[in-house]
Amino acid sequence: MLNIEELKFDEKGLIPAVVVDAVTKKVLTVAYMNKESLQISMEKGLTCFYSRSRQELWLKGETSGNYQHIVSITADCDKDALVVTVDKDGPACHLGTDSCFNTPVWESEERHEFSLEGLMTLIEGRKIDKKEGSYTTYLFEKGLDKILKKVGEECTEVIIAAKAEDKKETVYEIADLCYHTMVLMIEAGISLEDIHRELASRHVIDHKVKQEKMV
Repeated sequence: MLNIEELKFDEKGLIPAVVVDAVTKKVLTVAYMNKESLQISMEKGLTCFYSRSRQELWLKGETSGNYQHIVSITADCDKDALVVTVDKDGPACHLGTDSCFNTPVWESEERHEFSLEGLMTLIEGRKIDKKEGSYTTYLFEKGLDKILKKVGEECTEVIIAAKAEDKKETVYEIADLCYHTMVLMIEAGISLEDIHRELASRHVIDHKVKQEKMV
């Protein structure tokens, strides 16, 4: 681990900290830390920054309750900037939004960013604002039984493709299964973060499996 004495703070004793969501990998905000706020952050496991406007330390969430629990802090190659990965309790922005970065400036017409979070948002939108002719809307209108039937069918298709050792077809069918599972998640009120937390809680799964085999 890097000693914080090796970090390069600027002439005002500050270092920029890019805060990233541990689940979505989305940039939440950019703030500044001085040596004291960094030490507090490491001791408490919560983000503590230095406010350049107020000229004082501030523990994120102290008044709002939107604490940011630190997963890791990483320095860049020049040791003059930090990436702080966090699990957040609420919105990162003082405007009440998930992230401070919400205003598009430019986007390529040829290269479109894809994320599971974006797909979940799109699927949820089809449930709330029903779009005529949308297959996703059709599934929601038919209800849980129809969604479950499709999930079951796609599971079977994955098994058939995998058994045939057809990689391309297996990838295709797994993608179908993922999509229908995400429709089910929206219907059941389950988020990607719920799944991430459950998987993260199973970090000793290999140990458990070995124990079961021994029994």
